[in-house]
Amino acid sequence: MEYVTLNNGVKMPKLGYGVYQTPPAETERCVREAIEVGYRSIDTAQPFSDYYGTYRAMEEAYRAGKVRAIGVSNFYPDRFLDIHHFSEIKPAVNQVETHVFQQQKVAKEYMKKNGTQIMSWGPFAEGKNDYFNNPVLKEIGAKYGKTVAQTALRFLLQSDVVIIPKSTHRERMEENFNLFDFTLSPEDMAKIETLDGGKSLFFSHYDPQTVEWFMTMA
Repeated sequence: MEYVTLNNGVKMPKLGYGVYQTPPAETERCVREAIEVGYRSIDTAQPFSDYYGTYRAMEEAYRAGKVRAIGVSNFYPDRFLDIHHFSEIKPAVNQVETHVFQQQKVAKEYMKKNGTQIMSWGPFAEGKNDYFNNPVLKEIGAKYGKTVAQTALRFLLQSDVVIIPKSTHRERMEENFNLFDFTLSPEDMAKIETLDGGKSLFFSHYDPQTVEWFMTMA
């Protein structure tokens, strides 16, 4: 396993396991199996609306020693800089949509500048853009004897992005875990960087209709 050191000194695995939209009846089994496979960072994908109140509560939990690190999700540069400035305990992690087609280069730089670790949700983009048949990823993966998924995940790891790929199948969990026996060359990294479209494949957090939809989930 490879790790990143957060701004509070805690070491966090670069590879985690996500449960977003996993059926409730399967979640416990999937998490148990992920732990058996070797995952040690689990993302529960719980949405919150009052993020200032929520963050203050997390700060209290941190001061009380109940949690080792706190972070945020989907805080793009404007909101990220806002909460970073007005919080006492700075976000250790910011989880945003990050994959080969949306590499978050601008957001990543602001996080790096302010000591916050970027974490990817949706590292496979839910298969959009014919993800698993991408010719660049297939060609590069073949050189290393790796799948498209493993190649794309390795790219994110080498880009200092923490990842939490999701699967309900043990064999896929194991495939996604076997990323630490190869390294992409600088040339192959550069080729994958060209896939970046610089925009979301899902929704814009600046769109009013999207915001209204999120509010119905609160």
